[in-house]
Amino acid sequence: MAGTANQPGTPGLLRAMNDRAALALLLDDGPLTRAQIGDRTGLSKPTASQVVARLEAADLIEVVGSVAATRGPSAVTYGARGGRLHAVAVDVRPHQVVSTVVDPCGTEHPVADVPLAKAASGRSAVSDIRAAIDAACAAAGTDPATVVTAVVGLQGAVDPRTDDLAFTGLMPGWPRRNVRAELEAGLGIPVRIDNDVNLAAVAERNDGSVAPDEDFALLWLGDGLGVALHLRGELHRGAAGGAGEIGYLPVSRSAAQIDPTADDLQDVAGGIAVARVARAHGVRGRRLSDALAALATSPARDAVLTELAPRVAEAVLPVLAVLEPHRVVLGGPTGMAGGQALADQVRSHIRRTTRWSPSISASSVPDQPVLRGARAVIGADLRDRLLDLVT
Repeated sequence: MAGTANQPGTPGLLRAMNDRAALALLLDDGPLTRAQIGDRTGLSKPTASQVVARLEAADLIEVVGSVAATRGPSAVTYGARGGRLHAVAVDVRPHQVVSTVVDPCGTEHPVADVPLAKAASGRSAVSDIRAAIDAACAAAGTDPATVVTAVVGLQGAVDPRTDDLAFTGLMPGWPRRNVRAELEAGLGIPVRIDNDVNLAAVAERNDGSVAPDEDFALLWLGDGLGVALHLRGELHRGAAGGAGEIGYLPVSRSAAQIDPTADDLQDVAGGIAVARVARAHGVRGRRLSDALAALATSPARDAVLTELAPRVAEAVLPVLAVLEPHRVVLGGPTGMAGGQALADQVRSHIRRTTRWSPSISASSVPDQPVLRGARAVIGADLRDRLLDLVT
């Protein structure tokens, strides 16, 4: 980009490189004064002034404040115009979509929650995501016309070769084939689709307590079960996107002893099973969300967690047997509700009854892990899109 030994970079190319470097600096570290931009990019004061003038003229940066100087007048500070481009992160659930606006500066915007019809009539993939985009923009006070891309997390596997869906639960009105193409045609913007647990693992890596070089598995414990595998710094999705769909595994001999009626791991540790265990201890709530909310203050909490630990351990064991990551993180509604107390009991059970001695912890991402992961994924793309506006 800077030219070669025989053909040095042209003045126009060097200007664009300087402008891009300054804009990237403001995205990462802004707001900054003109002098700070020059110091951190190594540009001279006259060159830094020219860069700022060009970026202002291109409507890519703006004055956002000022800082008092020890001598002379205050210096204005500049920030990137994050409102030029927006993306929307979407978490698709069976009967609702949760979404938030994403901008290149990483600003936290409000989360919108839109209920959806339970029947397929009147619903489609396009209408669901359009509703999510409109609601997110309304909550953030932004114009939907500025949305240039979206990332969608859903409960299922997405084949990266065909964009077909598999292992999906209730998604009324959604196609199972060529879903991304249908969304992009209907919305008029590029759309990225990923498994919701994979996106939650991105949030665990970025916002949680996992060490940067640590291989880990995120076991999602909710209405359904899923595992996201973060190995050697990357998510392992499998050839057809179905890696981690652990809920479909048939029960082992030890799992059958815990629940003789169970056919697969979903029956052992999924939402219906967890709610049933809680009710057996007097915790009210037919749905998982209701049972977990009541569990927080129930005197039976310890007894419920003690009974759940062997069930959760059955979902952890296949991960240990095949991959044995540095750590297994328990996430999802049940993992968050059980917290470190559940993680400790699962670890103790595995160490006591098997040959493995794993490190198991509770998720440390406080809320909306799927959206947080989606924001991180699409935020990097949006940042590059803004930088590409430098000419």
